[in-house]
Formats: sequence, structure tokens, C-alpha cells
Amino acid sequence: MGRPPTRAKEYRDGFYIEVRNKGSLTGIKIIRKSKEEMMLAISEYGKSKEVVVLGESKGGKWTNKPEVYQKVDSVERD
Repeated sequence: MGRPPTRAKEYRDGFYIEVRNKGSLTGIKIIRKSKEEMMLAISEYGKSKEVVVLGESKGGKWTNKPEVYQKVDSVERD
């Protein structure tokens, strides 16, 4: 067992969502390459899990402010 990392992890380019059990405080982060793929994942996981949209990452930095998290209960399709 080694030391824990001291540097923050750099995120790959793409759209991130966090999927967790209902009522839980932690979950797993899932990355998708496009917004359409992210919306499909939200509709798939949203049936049984709680989904939090984290936003888009480009060049290791968030394109929107990370504190603007939104919980998604259902997805409306056009």
C-alpha cells in the first residue's frame, strides 16, 4: 500500500455525471464524449438512481462553475 496522491486528478475532456443511490451522499462519476450520450445515460440511470450533472471538462478545467450542480429527476426529450 502506497501513499495517497497529493496532486488533484485532471479530468479528461467530456461531459460528467455522478450516479448515486437515492439518499446517498457519494456516488461514481461517469464520463461521456457528447452531450447526447450524456442525456441517454441520464435517462437510463435516472430510472433507479439519483443523477447529478457535474458539467463539461475541457483541457482539465471545467467550462462551467462546478458549484452549479443540478439534480436531475427526469429528462424531457424534444
